[in-house]
Amino acid sequence: MLVSNAMKEQALGFGGLEFATFRLREGIGEDALLAACDKVDREFLQTETGIFGHLLLKGADGVYADVTFADTQARAQQVCAKWLEQAVALEYIALFDEQSVNMTFWERLR
Repeated sequence: MLVSNAMKEQALGFGGLEFATFRLREGIGEDALLAACDKVDREFLQTETGIFGHLLLKGADGVYADVTFADTQARAQQVCAKWLEQAVALEYIALFDEQSVNMTFWERLR
């Protein structure tokens, strides 16, 4: 099937994203992480203008990735800065092993 540029834009309407990898703190289970992630989505990210989606991914060797899609890279950075002001977000990031966190921001080129 040939996908038009318009279809790509509709499906991938984001212009920037936050991409953070981390490991869980010792003694924290994946169920707690999933519950906290759902709460962040419901009580924080879904209320923010310009946020198109939020994903939690699991890679090899206990590494997780938190990905937030936004209309622009600047918006992703603005919303990320608000995490430290939101109790629900602080509960989520408290589950991360602080030394393992690597956060980057990306701008979509195509």
